[in-house]
Amino acid sequence: MSRSVASRRRSFLKKAVRPVDVSRGKGLGDLLDQFRTTSIQARNLGRCLEVWENALTDPKRPTILLGLSGPLIAAGLRKVLRDLVDWGLVDVIATTGAVMYQDLYQTIGGRHWMGTPTADDVQLRDLYLDRIYDTYVDELKFEDTDRAIGKITEQFPRRPASSREYLQFLGERFDDPNSILATAARRGIPVFSPALIDSSIGIGLTLYYQANRKRSDRFILDSIRDNYELVQILGQSPRTAVVYIGGGTPKNWINDGIVMANYAFGREGEGHYYALQITTDVPHWGGLSGSTLDEAQSWGKISKTATRSMAHVEASIGLPLLVGALWDRRRVWQPRRRLKFDWTADQVRISRPR
Repeated sequence: MSRSVASRRRSFLKKAVRPVDVSRGKGLGDLLDQFRTTSIQARNLGRCLEVWENALTDPKRPTILLGLSGPLIAAGLRKVLRDLVDWGLVDVIATTGAVMYQDLYQTIGGRHWMGTPTADDVQLRDLYLDRIYDTYVDELKFEDTDRAIGKITEQFPRRPASSREYLQFLGERFDDPNSILATAARRGIPVFSPALIDSSIGIGLTLYYQANRKRSDRFILDSIRDNYELVQILGQSPRTAVVYIGGGTPKNWINDGIVMANYAFGREGEGHYYALQITTDVPHWGGLSGSTLDEAQSWGKISKTATRSMAHVEASIGLPLLVGALWDRRRVWQPRRRLKFDWTADQVRISRPR
């Protein structure tokens, strides 16, 4: 073997894989920390923890944006999501309407029931039960939730509003200490849903529209205002970090916010400085949910120097491990003071802690 080959070999063989020692018994934080020196998706998930902690401890106080999609509430993650909001692990949320609807469904008394993916779906239809893979939900309680949303919307001011303002209204009206939406409203965390009508919340709003369609003074969901409000948040953030659970519209919308802020609104800055994603989608079909964070660098959505990690792990496994590890290692990032969002109509002023 020549010296040059030997030298090149050594450049590849710098860090050995370290076996996971589950007998150490030091909690989830230690386990995911060990993952960083393993392989395959365990290493990627351990790296996700590192990226999130870096964002939480960065002295420039990045604004952390959380994107949510998928059957997260049905998977049993409601309290995990509620807790990460309550603990201040994120500053802004963008979500599918379905995630927040399932949260409201539980607020008014609905439950998710353990089922089986091999159930007779025709029989379930006759029983007014809906199936989400191996989980059942109550169609009758869904209708109650839809009608409750339509009815309570009568209390909203009769004018255009963003999804952020409307979801804050719902979080304040449906008072539930276990609710993600109510906790976000109480903590002052903006929650956006750029495709809100593509959910059962949209059904509730359609009931409201049906009852008020002949009125000129009715609530109108202004989706473009969502963009304008997001751009202001990005423009007032010295750095941003993104945490994507799943992909879909929330991921694309948050990433597009950088494009809007930079060339449409004159923001001079980099893409997201920290980025992590857990997803089961893969990049080779060309879809956004599985597109790599590296690919987003070509669009300027992720910074060229960003620390980032993408783990191909199903959310019902990956998210509790990540959030549990962060709580276990809270001495690393606590205390983290919250941003204060002062809204006047569609304008926001962000007070940053010193």
